[in-house]
Amino acid sequence: MISKFSQLLIAPILFAGALAAQSSGTAPPQGGRASRPPAFPPHPPADPAVVARGKALYGVNCNFCHGSDARGGEGGPNLLRSELVLNDQKGELILPVVRNGRGAMPQIDLTAAQVADIAAFIHSFQVGGYDISRMVPPSILVGDATAGEAVFKSKCASCHSATGDLKGIASRIADPKTLQNTVLMPSGGGRPGRGNSAATKVPPTIVVVTDASGRKAEGTLLRIDDFIVTLRNADGEQQTFRRDGDEPRVEIHDPLQGHRDLLPVYTDREIHDLTSYLVTLK
Repeated sequence: MISKFSQLLIAPILFAGALAAQSSGTAPPQGGRASRPPAFPPHPPADPAVVARGKALYGVNCNFCHGSDARGGEGGPNLLRSELVLNDQKGELILPVVRNGRGAMPQIDLTAAQVADIAAFIHSFQVGGYDISRMVPPSILVGDATAGEAVFKSKCASCHSATGDLKGIASRIADPKTLQNTVLMPSGGGRPGRGNSAATKVPPTIVVVTDASGRKAEGTLLRIDDFIVTLRNADGEQQTFRRDGDEPRVEIHDPLQGHRDLLPVYTDREIHDLTSYLVTLK
């Protein structure tokens, strides 16, 4: 079973850009068909112990957004087709992104050695022009439901109730993987204001913008980066403000902050146990 979040992730590495992996063929020998070369030059095999360490670290820090097979799908991009990752050798290109963050990905406090181990794990996947790297475990229900109930009570019950807001959630979300993803991070990848409202009724992320004179604008966060912040106010009007360092002051009220804070705290066993408990809430 893939470590941490099974087919997920917690926590986040958001690498921009994708590389079209189209390989060129070679002349067929003696009229036959030659095997196609790899779509991208493969990395040399790493020490299995290094790959194992990287797999564990990846499960804790990257799995939720980029998937257990590094192909993305929960908000993070496909790392196997990222040009940055493809050109990385031993984590030297990945390290600045992990340390500094990028886009919606926050900074992650890992050492250079830890990032190198994660890189070794990612590079252990075969890269090609077809679906040769996909590995889907037959089931993510490998935990203990009784232990999962204890995890729920210690980590989730302060905000959620098995007989209240989550009553019958396993009937509304029958697929265990989707259920796990929805409960661990209801926004489905962390995009502001795009919660899985049908299943968990997640309120939107609210932003308050205060200019130098003290005037405030408040509304649903639509977009934010280093240069602008865009919101939709109570009247349905869209407002965009230019950002210059700390001006104007921007306060973000994320209803899922508690979920984000828990992602790096869960252990592998807790995730599996919690999922096995959640499927009983029918």
